[in-house]
Amino acid sequence: MKSEVFYDELAKQGFELSEQQKSQFKRYFELLVEWNKHINLTAITEEDEVYLKHFYDSLAPVLQGYLTNQPIKLLDIGAGAGFPSLPMKILCPQLEVTIIDSLNKRINFLTVLAEELELEGVRFYHGRAEDFAHDKSFRAQFDLVTARAVARMQVLSELTIPYLKTNGKLIALKASNAEDELSQAKNALTLLFAKVVENLDYQLPNGDPRTLTIVEKKKETPNKYPRKAGLPNKRPL
Repeated sequence: MKSEVFYDELAKQGFELSEQQKSQFKRYFELLVEWNKHINLTAITEEDEVYLKHFYDSLAPVLQGYLTNQPIKLLDIGAGAGFPSLPMKILCPQLEVTIIDSLNKRINFLTVLAEELELEGVRFYHGRAEDFAHDKSFRAQFDLVTARAVARMQVLSELTIPYLKTNGKLIALKASNAEDELSQAKNALTLLFAKVVENLDYQLPNGDPRTLTIVEKKKETPNKYPRKAGLPNKRPL
């Protein structure tokens, strides 16, 4: 997907990018490739692939109507090089974005990226999701949590649900619809007082299958969750 095709696809769906937004995506791509020579940010570095599999793919929650340009508090867990939250931030500048990542080198990249792209209302924190979730400044403070290819739902739910306000939603971006994954997550979701409210299958413009899983938090998360760092992965609920 060339950059011009990317712009055209968004325009078809009602998102006409300004020159500033186009330049932000262009600079994002340049910095991603530049920094990727020194730290491992992504295996995808070809321009066509970045615009399709990183930028366009990250915009799914907006393009599918789950997110609009308004000042809601969004947390992105394990965003790596800023996906999916920062492409959404470019498209919806009013979003208030927080990213937590366990690798400080990635946080350094994101800090430089945000400065170069002149993004306001973004915050980056180095650490483990399990730890920040017990901090009152973060716990139950967000309207939305996004996660793209981070972990299976059984694990992901414990890492993300505690951050949500009651009735807040987790939007999980998945490569494909794994019914067995949701079946295995039933116990975890029950313990965390959360429920899958929608599972949407769709395709990228090149035909690649994708799924958005929307999970809603129904009640306050019990204080014991998430468990200590590493435990959700080692012993899923």
